[in-house]
Amino acid sequence: MGTVEAANKDANGSLLEKNPSVVFVLGGPGSGKGTQCANIVQNFGYTHLSAGDLLRAEIKSGSENGTMIQNMIKEGKIVPSEVTIKLLQKAMQESGNDKFLIDGFPRNEENRAAFEKVTGIEPAFVLFFDCPEEEMERRLLSRNQGREDDNIETIRKRFKVFLESSLPVINYYDAKGKVHKIDAARPIEEVFETVKAIFGPKNDKVNHYVRLMSKLYMYKFHFVSKTKLGIIAFLVN
Repeated sequence: MGTVEAANKDANGSLLEKNPSVVFVLGGPGSGKGTQCANIVQNFGYTHLSAGDLLRAEIKSGSENGTMIQNMIKEGKIVPSEVTIKLLQKAMQESGNDKFLIDGFPRNEENRAAFEKVTGIEPAFVLFFDCPEEEMERRLLSRNQGREDDNIETIRKRFKVFLESSLPVINYYDAKGKVHKIDAARPIEEVFETVKAIFGPKNDKVNHYVRLMSKLYMYKFHFVSKTKLGIIAFLVN
């Protein structure tokens, strides 16, 4: 096994030992997912990781990897999934936390499959902030953040990309019963009331169960029935 492969395997093992809980946060531009992520961080102790922010930070750092990313973007090329995933892995390991909101990723089915393959992690669930295109457009045009892509033409292109690329990801996880669809057209406070119910104590056991099952799957545990009550003991191969 090569040095790079060995390093990646060690990194994955170190991350999996944390038994991390990962929540994918998806929604169209202007759906308000960034605001809700900030609320979740404040109230439930998650670490918020934005794939776009990590890529921009890497470019700004001036590193060799950052220069490569910048050149690819300038040339109109898509940054490989593995590059973004390695940045996410590094941020997760350095955070010291074991609960993560991954915002705006995976953007497509290839991203999704690569994340699970490279990290060995399946999300506990997916938050999908569903908002009508007209409302998202209104929000983006009215906000005063000085973003170059907040004009009607680019906004509509972003909508189209989201629909074509991200909805298949949502459909994939929905078929596995992992999607929480949230009406994001409502006021911020009302939306967060719905979010709180998802992250509240009554769902802790369910989320813990999902994390355990994911870990069992990734490490190929053997299940052994120990009592009439169905208490399960497991041993690593």
